Amino acid sequence: MSEGTMQRRAQRDDQRARRTMRAGGLNRLLAAAAAVPVMLIAAGCSSGSDSGSGDDSGAAQKSGGASASTSPSAEPTVQAAAYGALPEACGVLSKKTLTALVPKAPAKGKEGASSDTAARASCSWSSLDNNGVKGSQFRWLNVSLVRFETDAASSGEQQAQEYYAKQVRDVAATAGAKNAKSQAVAGTGDQATTVRYDLKKSEGAFKQQTVVSRVENVVVTVDYNGAGLAGDKTPDAAALVKSAELAAKEAVAAVEAANGEGAGGGSSSPAPSKPSSKSPSPSASASASASASASAAKKS
Repeated sequence: MSEGTMQRRAQRDDQRARRTMRAGGLNRLLAAAAAVPVMLIAAGCSSGSDSGSGDDSGAAQKSGGASASTSPSAEPTVQAAAYGALPEACGVLSKKTLTALVPKAPAKGKEGASSDTAARASCSWSSLDNNGVKGSQFRWLNVSLVRFETDAASSGEQQAQEYYAKQVRDVAATAGAKNAKSQAVAGTGDQATTVRYDLKKSEGAFKQQTVVSRVENVVVTVDYNGAGLAGDKTPDAAALVKSAELAAKEAVAAVEAANGEGAGGGSSSPAPSKPSSKSPSPSASASASASASASAAKKS
């Protein structure tokens, strides 16, 4: 084979190789160009899917938020009244106490008028110990009981607290009262205050003692006064206060006994015991149950 022939063949092979290389590069370029739209389409679909997912999530969050905000919250419950009964007003004090405070009073006290003795009751005793020319000793004792029921606005106990405070203020502001003094009394219900003062009347100088007590939703007021009439000496105020406070403790115990607690000082009959104030409310129980369910769900 001549040298010229070999040179031409080499040139043809070289040209063929170049054409092959150019063709291969073009094919690869075309393939790459074709792949770009596919990738863009795929990316677009993926983006649209993510966007839709985000919108759904946002809508779900908004829906959840709206549901949470519009769901009614548990309404606060007003505590039920602890005591549902009152003892018979004329039976709250023992015979021994009555003999000491009003020795000349009739065996049966005078019951006050009331349209509902389960909510309001009272009884009074009057004693006049006549000592002839030496004068006489007068004593007057009154016990009043007021029980409050729970309503939609406030509990019976709250109403009793307000009435108790008003009673103390009103007694201290009695018209004509002189030398008024107030002092707290321990061991008599949940709250107790003694208000004492002097009162001048046409019959003589009176020493007035009023003990206002509250036990749960019941307010007990004991009024006790004494005077030396027709020249007899004025009774000792400290002794009268002690007697009034003794009567108040006995009356409070009778209220407790009428509602199934302790033993009263009078002849009251026991009534069903009061519900425990420590029992959880339905809303509190529901909240605790919901919290326990949420905790169990997280653990699972």
